[in-house]
Amino acid sequence: MATLGNIVFYADDPIRLSDFWAEVFRYPPQRIDGEFREMLLASGLNEEQLDRRGLVESADGTGPRLFFHHAEGPKAGRNRVHIDVHAVQGRPPTDEELDAEKDRLVALGATNVRLVDQSWGPVHEHYYQLRDPEGNEFCLQ
Repeated sequence: MATLGNIVFYADDPIRLSDFWAEVFRYPPQRIDGEFREMLLASGLNEEQLDRRGLVESADGTGPRLFFHHAEGPKAGRNRVHIDVHAVQGRPPTDEELDAEKDRLVALGATNVRLVDQSWGPVHEHYYQLRDPEGNEFCLQ
């Protein structure tokens, strides 16, 4: 059975973007170091290549790992895939909780694009569309 491995971002500044996403999910900040770094160096990567990569994962290993590569050029156009971030776990957030989390993410460097409040058939949608510091779209619901 297939399982989710990494979610990979291409970034102008992979370290800065990995720090942003670590704060979004309240994960500890990380760098590629220790045994993992040594393994990558032994496989043929060099120090410069590793210094242009970022990594984010939960301390207990339960969440997906986010990996950040240096991009060859600036982002162009809209993402074909985006991440949905839940403001609270296990239930829909109140308007106050959603707004407070949006404000926290904007303080970290996100840009608020718009508030979506609409019905999609029988489903009511109420969420913020945001962009991370490098312009990658994501939703906060």
